[in-house]
Amino acid sequence: MNRLAFAPLALALATLAACGTSGSGNSSSAAPAGGKVVGKAAPAGTTWAQTIVETPEGGYRMGNPDAPIKLIEFGSYTCPHCRDFTEESHEVMERDYVNSGKVSFEYRNFIRDPLDLTVALIARCGGKDAFFPLSLQFFMNQEDMIKKIQSYGEASYTAAMQAPADARFGKLAELAGLMDFAKQRGIPDDKLRACLADSKNAETIAANVEKYTNQYQIEGTPTIVMNGTKLDNVAAWSALQERLKAAGL
Repeated sequence: MNRLAFAPLALALATLAACGTSGSGNSSSAAPAGGKVVGKAAPAGTTWAQTIVETPEGGYRMGNPDAPIKLIEFGSYTCPHCRDFTEESHEVMERDYVNSGKVSFEYRNFIRDPLDLTVALIARCGGKDAFFPLSLQFFMNQEDMIKKIQSYGEASYTAAMQAPADARFGKLAELAGLMDFAKQRGIPDDKLRACLADSKNAETIAANVEKYTNQYQIEGTPTIVMNGTKLDNVAAWSALQERLKAAGL
């Protein structure tokens, strides 16, 4: 937690261009046995993309809980590759894959810097049904929030990071223009400030990064896991689509 909290601004944001993964060695499509994948209809009056749960592993999942293809994305709100992946994939993922009942999609925050953790706290603050829409909007706001926090300079960033744990992420959110951004999207001010002051939740999110780095040998973001197997060379949406096709979709 301290490593994230006290990284200098230049160092904390210097890794933005370094996100992405180019690992090799695991070429498994993680396809279920039996060829073509079969889905099922969502409960009457709903779609699978509207079926959102917070998972015990600390993520948010949309879709059929019994889907034969289970995808997990480990992503970062300050990673341009993750932004591009989300922008290119979200409509097709929901419409063609999740709503078919064949695929479930879970997003788990993979924190790389304090600003990333600040956004994660806010995205979770809206509740499970708002998580995916908020995440998309935060990704589309990525460049603007980074420019805003950089405009205040190193001294303001350092002062925010030296604040008590329950004030640190609120001050970062103010520097990045995220307080108004979140309130304009329906999160009340008192609730927003409470979420940003929840240092225990911040520590849990950060601890999960270490846990899943070790479990899946994560080297960059986005990292995609299909049916428990990490897929290499799928940091681009087009590459994951090829893997889904190979898996019988």
